[in-house]
Amino acid sequence: MKLTSIDELTDEIVGKKGTVERDIFEYDLRMDIIGTLIKEARIKQNLTQGDLGILLGVQKSQISKLENNTKDFRLGTIIKALEALGAKVKMTVELEKREIILT
Repeated sequence: MKLTSIDELTDEIVGKKGTVERDIFEYDLRMDIIGTLIKEARIKQNLTQGDLGILLGVQKSQISKLENNTKDFRLGTIIKALEALGAKVKMTVELEKREIILT
């Protein structure tokens, strides 16, 4: 029986790293993970989507879309939601082989 790694399967099904298809897949995956983290943190703090919406100054439906990755959001909105939930946000940006870490 031949075992296949998740990386090999992803290369085969989605595309190799560096391809447009793979970049889109990885972006969507990261956004799904962020949405899930926001939802879990909100529930853990006994907040409704409406409560979090009030904290951010947006409608409940926007929180639902953020948690379920059904709409593109600005980075500022995502950071604002995470900070409202007490998360420490760190970001790494790599530009032309230079790494910039934002905290």
